[in-house]
Amino acid sequence: MDVGDWLRERGIMVGVVVYGVTADERPLLERALGEAYELRCLDLILNRDTAATAVGRQVVCSSVNDVLDAEVLRILAAGGTELVTQRATGYNNIDLPAARELGLTVARVSSYSPYAVAEFAWALAMAVNRKVPRAVTRTRDFDFRLDGLMGRDLHGRTAGILGTGKIGTAFARIATGFGMRVLGHDIAPSDECRALGVEYVERDRLFAESDLLSLHAPLVPGTYHVVDAAALALMKDDAILINTGRGGLVDAHALVETLLAGRLLGVGLDVYEEEAGVFFFDKSLEVMTDDVLARLMTFGNVLVTSHQGYFTWDAVGQIVETTARNIADHLAGRTSDNTLVGPDGGGQEGTGR
Repeated sequence: MDVGDWLRERGIMVGVVVYGVTADERPLLERALGEAYELRCLDLILNRDTAATAVGRQVVCSSVNDVLDAEVLRILAAGGTELVTQRATGYNNIDLPAARELGLTVARVSSYSPYAVAEFAWALAMAVNRKVPRAVTRTRDFDFRLDGLMGRDLHGRTAGILGTGKIGTAFARIATGFGMRVLGHDIAPSDECRALGVEYVERDRLFAESDLLSLHAPLVPGTYHVVDAAALALMKDDAILINTGRGGLVDAHALVETLLAGRLLGVGLDVYEEEAGVFFFDKSLEVMTDDVLARLMTFGNVLVTSHQGYFTWDAVGQIVETTARNIADHLAGRTSDNTLVGPDGGGQEGTGR
């Protein structure tokens, strides 16, 4: 008997509200949760202004750009929410001590397809290196000149990976396929990466020697703005920087200054520190008030995408399945490796790498 049958047999209806739902994600959520629960899918970002929409719902499914600070969590708890389950590995947007104090259970998706993000990081790297966006813009205007489109072979060059967890390891495996020398930096080196031939080095050496630097570290106090002005100064003038990890890993102000100085061959950003309220929304008819993001978008060698690295059928399907398990576990009084704050206040606060 599945959880839906069990609940219906006892006349129990559990309300679930999901925030930040995309059109592609909705059918997967409806298939996984729609029959078992009273489901409401919203494209809203959960914050202080929208938290009241969760009143009467025992389960809140949040997204990475939702703001679950102490005030929002108090509104949720007062409205009857028991479980917050985040559809992401990262959870720096959730005030876990406040959730513990309020008696809320918090879970996340501790892992999903690492290939989705790693492959997308390579898509950005290749697009930046070979000037693909500029080439496509030209050919759409029937301009078939090659001027300014010259890239370079990655074979034989050095790929640097900051953070060699599951995604970083998948990135390293692809790098070795390109025939690149691979350097890594992580507080917990991976045996699998070492077996691939990854050489672990100190962080400054990683910045200095990488022709292509890809960021796959979690956002914790020790990695906040790890790519700052000093780190950027160490990088080669013709290096490529790719960030599909967390926006806060990069000091965007320092990155703008570096680009204004004519340094870096290219930058690919799928995440941005101030992306909440911008990414996942249509802002085409509005004035862009974020001066840093607006400035980044003016550089011809910068490619910005809207946090879509995880967005494959495989990865999103796994995220939805894990979210469904998190809800079922909560209703059954179980905890798992996904539990950040359990019913008793305990839980595991891993890095989600």
